[in-house]
Formats: sequence, structure tokens, C-alpha cells
Amino acid sequence: MGEKNWFVHESSYIDQGVEIGEGTKIWYFCHVLKNAKIGRNCVVGQNVSIETNVVVGDRCKIQNNVSIYKGVTLEDDVFCGPSCVFTNVYNPRAFIERKQEFRPTLVRRGATIGANATVVCGVTIGRYALVGAGAVVKQDVPDYAIVAGVPARQIGWTCKCGTRLSIPGLKNKGVTEDIGVAKCLYCGNEYQLQVDKLMVISEIENYLGLTLTNGPSEIG
Repeated sequence: MGEKNWFVHESSYIDQGVEIGEGTKIWYFCHVLKNAKIGRNCVVGQNVSIETNVVVGDRCKIQNNVSIYKGVTLEDDVFCGPSCVFTNVYNPRAFIERKQEFRPTLVRRGATIGANATVVCGVTIGRYALVGAGAVVKQDVPDYAIVAGVPARQIGWTCKCGTRLSIPGLKNKGVTEDIGVAKCLYCGNEYQLQVDKLMVISEIENYLGLTLTNGPSEIG
């Protein structure tokens, strides 16, 4: 595991062959299995299980009671809410060995997974997407999409900063043409919906020091 420039609480157990990045903190009663990789400046909360060969990027936050199973990859800046769960077999049976049938799951940069959500194996959650609390994700989630429910359905779009966006004309025109520009009042990012993808028009690079402005996202 190299030079110890990270913190692991004495109640946690780290198997041989685990890689932990500089500045990462792993708190109470966690277990990280062999050959898992955890990036820099991550925070791993209480009672988290990270299985063999899981890859966790830089600056991820994994809250209490999260289980991340083999086959899951978290890119940088991913947030996993309390008690969310990843699976790796679509149709498990206790009496059938299906380790060769694991389906990979990819959570792209900056995505958020809400508390108690379940991510069924074999999907990709897009960049900066937001999965609502208690949702069951069974299909791919687009970049910047907000999904909720069982099974999860898209209910809107989110800014990179996590603020819900109002897209002008979306309800009347659907998503078959260019619809309009939405400007986030929290951070000032601007987006345009083109067909079924949210495109970034302008984006700030640093969110530190921003102050939340009351009210919904402004329509540009």
C-alpha cells in the first residue's frame, strides 16, 4: 500500500494489495478487499464494504453503510449516499455460482447516488447525473440527468453543481429540437438541450466560495 499518507481507523480492515491515495480517510468498521483501488482525497464513511478489484477515483465521498461490489468503477468526484447498494449479478441464486456472469457498472465523474438507492449491475450513470434517494436504477442514466423512482425514470436535468434546471419549452416541445438556454442561478453555468442531450454552453471551473441564490434556475 506504499507510504502511509492516508488515514484508516483502527476498527477497519484493509486487505493486502489495496491501493489508497494520498489524503484519503477510511473511517469506522470498513472492509476493503484485496486489489481494490481508492484514489486521492476520498472520504469513506462508517461500515462501508469495497470488494475485490473495485476502482474508486479521486475525491469521492462514500457515506455510511454502502456496499460496492466487484465490477463497479467510480470515476472522480462521485458521491454515494448512505446505504446505497451496487449489485454485480443480474439474477443471483444462492445455489448457482455466477462469478463469470458479473456485469460491470460505471459511475461517471461527478455523479451523485442518493441514500438507499440501488444500482442494478450492467449500467452506466452519466457525468454529473443525480439518482434520487431510494431509486432503483436498471438502465443507463444520461449525463446531467435526474432520475427517481422504482424503476428509476428521468424527471429532469441538473447543473454540474447539483441544482435542478428549468429548460424553456421542454414540456411543450418535447426533446426533438433545440429548446432553449437554462442558466443556473447557483453557479452561472449555462446549458442547452439538444435532442436528448444536455449540452454545456458555459461552465465555471471553481465552485469554492459560491453563495446560493434563492429560487429556481433562471431561464436564459
